[in-house]
Amino acid sequence: SPGVGDMWRSTDMARSLRLIAETNAEVMYSGEIAERIVDFARSTGGHLTRGDLESHASTWVDPIRTSYRGHDVWEIPPNGQGLAALIALNILEGFDLAAVARNSAQSFHLQIEAIKLAFADAHRYIADTDRVPVPTQELLSKNYAASRRALIGDRALLPEPGDPTPTQGDTVYLCAADASGMMVSYIQSTFDGFGSHVVVPGTGIVLQNRGSGFSLEPGHPNVLEPSKRPFHTIVPGFLTKDGTAIGPFGVMGGHMQPQGHVQMVVNTVDHRMDPQTSLDQPRWFWHKDRSTLLEPAVDPAILEELRGRGHDAKVWNELDAYGRGQIIWRLPSGSYIAGSDHRGDGQAIGY
Repeated sequence: SPGVGDMWRSTDMARSLRLIAETNAEVMYSGEIAERIVDFARSTGGHLTRGDLESHASTWVDPIRTSYRGHDVWEIPPNGQGLAALIALNILEGFDLAAVARNSAQSFHLQIEAIKLAFADAHRYIADTDRVPVPTQELLSKNYAASRRALIGDRALLPEPGDPTPTQGDTVYLCAADASGMMVSYIQSTFDGFGSHVVVPGTGIVLQNRGSGFSLEPGHPNVLEPSKRPFHTIVPGFLTKDGTAIGPFGVMGGHMQPQGHVQMVVNTVDHRMDPQTSLDQPRWFWHKDRSTLLEPAVDPAILEELRGRGHDAKVWNELDAYGRGQIIWRLPSGSYIAGSDHRGDGQAIGY
């Protein structure tokens, strides 16, 4: 295998990318690459068929939104988990977070409790809307948020079952903007690190393992079924105000993504932080039950106070658990300001 600093060329992948470009991606679903994927899957015990690939269809969808202190936050709808971020922000809107220090046990506690309640709903309801109804608007109603907010007290809640465990994901998020005001919020992922851990011979293509997002509980809206999309973690975000675009934002990292979105929006709206300052703030990550992970940069006094409130809080040194984010905001002058997460290898550049 190549060492650090070695030049490595993936000639198979280069050829695949050229074929995809030349055929407008048709080769992925009905051509040579599709044949290689199906043949490899079947030779290794899989059940993928040409018909599965040929029947694939990407869809244009309307994003979902909620208002948060005069701003509109936009996410991809179910089967994506962006709904969880919006539910949590609706709950948090009823607390005066601007009056609470950003890096304080009270601020962390309120945000963690809100995301717990949001994930309880997300894991109960999010599924492929082509197959089952998802009560998105009901979950995003302000009255519903008020009823959920009333459950939050000074002690850590024990939420309904759900297991958003930290994983070493293979997600890439990028955002871009041009002089005309066109902006893009984009995210792509193979789910786990290197997806299913197999490469189709002769293509350089790693197969994803998004089927891991299905439930095996009979009768669950997200239960594993043929020709169905699973619960999906990748969620690009966007922020607007009074119908005007502020900009794209996103955080890589599995179930950390909506949690990162909540923290980015709170940093921006409640604490008036610029993109880089927002991304540089110490983060928390709700793991499951009452378990929460804190970055090493979090004040030890916050850790102890959270424990005193019933949180099973601990410092977790692996920064991948807290996601890697990118943000671009458009200023009223038309200029842009951007930030890139020090936890990853991205950067903010202009030209």
